[in-house]
Amino acid sequence: MSFDDRYGSDVLAGDWRGSGKAKPQAIPAENDLVVELADSGYTGAVVRIENRLVHLEDRHGKVRAFPLGGGFLVDGKPVVLVPPATATQRGRSRTASGSFSVADAPARVARASRIFVEGRHDAELVEKVWGDDLRVEGVVVEYLGGIDDLDQILRDKHPGPRKRLGVLVDHLVPGSKETRIADAVSRGPHGAHVKIVGHPYVDVWQAVKPQRVGLKQWPTIPRNIEWKKGICAALGLPHRDQADIARAWKRILSTVSTYRDLEPAFLGRVEELIDFVTSD
Repeated sequence: MSFDDRYGSDVLAGDWRGSGKAKPQAIPAENDLVVELADSGYTGAVVRIENRLVHLEDRHGKVRAFPLGGGFLVDGKPVVLVPPATATQRGRSRTASGSFSVADAPARVARASRIFVEGRHDAELVEKVWGDDLRVEGVVVEYLGGIDDLDQILRDKHPGPRKRLGVLVDHLVPGSKETRIADAVSRGPHGAHVKIVGHPYVDVWQAVKPQRVGLKQWPTIPRNIEWKKGICAALGLPHRDQADIARAWKRILSTVSTYRDLEPAFLGRVEELIDFVTSD
């Protein structure tokens, strides 16, 4: 006589330990996803994926790398981190500034409107993060020799409704020379067509998050020490001459890949100027 053994031939066969337990969900390790390590409790946000490693930044700005796969928690639930979908799989890709990229966009004639920044380093940082967006919009970024040059530029450019000027300055804080100049321009004949905004940092170097260069915070440099040389010293970099300073900046700039590497006080001001000069 034959019959079905509904209990099976071996009670220990199969995955009896995992019976009734939900399998961990596979989740793409997208940037800004906050995850926790199940074994140690270390918590951080995804900042990048390289060589099958997920890099997590904790609340102190420290970045650590871990292998993709299991052993992670999201909202307290076990997950398996997998590589994020490629740009083709996701659909529209994004530029370094976080905006949607425009594929095969035709070259646009440069607008009469311009954005001015205080120096070469400012221009290079803006180009690295917003360059794709600015080319699509036809916006040219030029740099001043300093805020004192602004008056002559206004006389030369003759700003108007179709020729707006956006100006980004360093250290725009109450009582500073930069603030006094900005206030004078806003009250002058070109005020309606010129927008001057600024960040609170001594120099644009500080717009880069200090954790990107291995610092907890940018150090305070005594007034009797040239600021950039003091920063180089804090980073352990040569600072004898201008060539050393230039190399130090290149090293700092190399740590910037996207807007996530920059301070919000800088990001907001650049976006504000782009909106101003592209508004018809």
